[in-house]
Amino acid sequence: MVHDERHLETTEVLFIGFTADTAISIDKNAIYHDDSQHSMLELLLRLKNEFTLQKQDYDKMLNLLTGELIIHLQRLWGQKSQPVQHYDHLVYTRNYMDEHYRQKIQIEALADMAGYSYDRFRHLFKEKYGAAPLQYIFRKRLAYARHMLIHFNHSVAEIAFEAGFFNDAQFCSMFKRETGLTPKQFRKQNARV
Repeated sequence: MVHDERHLETTEVLFIGFTADTAISIDKNAIYHDDSQHSMLELLLRLKNEFTLQKQDYDKMLNLLTGELIIHLQRLWGQKSQPVQHYDHLVYTRNYMDEHYRQKIQIEALADMAGYSYDRFRHLFKEKYGAAPLQYIFRKRLAYARHMLIHFNHSVAEIAFEAGFFNDAQFCSMFKRETGLTPKQFRKQNARV
């Protein structure tokens, strides 16, 4: 994000981008100071540490710390939290899917994660995102595969495996159904000159 800063003393800047389901209004011309316990600095350094080290379940910890950051900012700016909507559970599971789509994901496990039955989860997810959960995952895998076909010279089998498909036959069949081309035809058509 383009911005301008002037510092009278040596300063380390840590920028974190995130999305929130609740609106946070920010006075663009204001500078907010941390509290005497340096709560904000400590929280930002914990976020930075989790992102840098990427220990087991770091993505879950990042989501947790980002939620804490949002609450801290709302308190700092004197805003009240918005009531949690029933779709908030879906945002969490979609974020999980966005991060793990190349891995084997069970829709039942996603439904449990969201706190819904299998059928209810599928219905709410499709209503919110316009695609059933499995279809959403396959679209992510196909987008990744298209990128790999254009930018890398890996074999079709390697790309199928990297993108998370069961085998190259499944990948080729789905790819052709979605694009009208085989992976090799797609690569040839989109070859960089």
